[in-house]
Amino acid sequence: MAHSQIDTLIIGGGHNGLVCACYLAAAGQKVTILERREIVGGAAVTEEFHPGYRNSTASYTVSLLNPKIIKDLHLEAHGLKVVLRPQSNFWPLPNGDALSLWGNIEKTQAEFARYSEKDAAVLPEFYAMLETIADVLREELLRTPPNVGGGLADLIRAGQFGLRAKKLTMAQRRDAMAMFSRSASDVLDAWFESPHVKAVFAFDSIVGNYGAPSTPGSAYVLLHHVFGEANGVKGAWGHAIGGMGAITTAMHAEAVRLGVTIETNAAVKDITIVDGQATGAVLEDGRSFSAKRVAANVGPKLLFDQLVQPQHLDADFKRAVKGFKTASGTFRMNVALSELPDFKAKPGKEQQLHHQSGIIIGPTIEYLEQAYFDAKQFGWAKKPIVEMLIPSTVDSTLAPEGHHVASLFCQQFAPELPNDQSWDDHREAVADLIIETVNQHAPNFKASVIARQIHSPLDLERKFGLMGGDIFHGALSLDQLWANRPFMGYADYRSPIKNLYMCGSGTHPGGGVTGVPGHNAAKEILKDA
Repeated sequence: MAHSQIDTLIIGGGHNGLVCACYLAAAGQKVTILERREIVGGAAVTEEFHPGYRNSTASYTVSLLNPKIIKDLHLEAHGLKVVLRPQSNFWPLPNGDALSLWGNIEKTQAEFARYSEKDAAVLPEFYAMLETIADVLREELLRTPPNVGGGLADLIRAGQFGLRAKKLTMAQRRDAMAMFSRSASDVLDAWFESPHVKAVFAFDSIVGNYGAPSTPGSAYVLLHHVFGEANGVKGAWGHAIGGMGAITTAMHAEAVRLGVTIETNAAVKDITIVDGQATGAVLEDGRSFSAKRVAANVGPKLLFDQLVQPQHLDADFKRAVKGFKTASGTFRMNVALSELPDFKAKPGKEQQLHHQSGIIIGPTIEYLEQAYFDAKQFGWAKKPIVEMLIPSTVDSTLAPEGHHVASLFCQQFAPELPNDQSWDDHREAVADLIIETVNQHAPNFKASVIARQIHSPLDLERKFGLMGGDIFHGALSLDQLWANRPFMGYADYRSPIKNLYMCGSGTHPGGGVTGVPGHNAAKEILKDA
């Protein structure tokens, strides 16, 4: 059945597809979203994984969602409520001690001083450096990057960026270059001496990044996790009441209000291309949709390897697609708990502040480094890096009274196992290893697990279309950022196929629940329309 009245057909009902649809519909376009799963939201959904226990299935915490998008899409009016963590992060250490990170810089300095007076003293200057460069990023988020080799508009955009960068002092420019191109280890070694303090910051450099803190470019991944805000507090992280699905539920409500048509259980088989122009899509069930243009809210690898037939792409572009890096080393679990973890470093099963923070097992920068090398050699870290959040401590809607749910966001795990092994044969054993890793710091944890939901890298690919399990739709390396994201010459959300646009996290500014790619792609679509 053809639907010729559609102005823009959006493939993928994740948060960026919903954002793009809302902006287009608000401008008067007739928009249809095709979503492969039975629910919209992509990787930002809340699901019941055990009777009575609900949690954010994949993405799990809020900071990068752009405040302009929250306002424009009336997300708070549609029920979105975000609460801040009362304590930022809690790092249990092997010696039974712990390191806490607070929103209050003086309290964090006091923590650091127990390990290094020097590190405590330099912390305000380090934060100021990060914030200065993060502000440069924030200015560029909602701007379309210039296309290398483009026309006058691209030259103007590049010139405007140059003028903005000119405001930085020479020292700030050196810091910016370091953060964009060097390894996290190189940057942190120049600032700090304690391996525990370095680990606190190096952790962000390997989140969603299949690499070590010593990998060139990992400093930018650290920076990428800094430019967000929650409830107006820069750099803060929070929890959406009801889980991450509350975000996309609010976006869905706005899309419906604006007249967007949303088709679920609508897996796309091919994008229809006639005379070099995208004209619609054919579903796996045989249905067809025609439209004036198509916007793909899937990663570039999935889009051009599976949904666009190879005869429509030239050899050079196919090589670029083949070389596009997708790997984040992520293994994602949700667990239902009969009680809170009783940490050696902070004893007690009664709720305490650290239970409401990000609980991170990765005590030294050397630990983070070794996890990656193990994964490269064996397929997974022998001592995994684990970030645990227990959202039920701030959100009673997620679990029965007295019980809890926890998110386990774990690194490093190879997207493809060596010797042609399958993740299907190892996922349960690796899940056991992760639970045992937490249990070493909280000895009641293993016995408290009622149920678990496992997402190996292969599961993330199958369930959410995240190729290689890449939570960012493509590595955040220097060759895949800004004017190079996803490919040099196609940074403006357009593609080599006329009327085929890209609106997902594989475009600028990259991954995370930001909504920015959807916002920016809609702006370019409306220009062309």
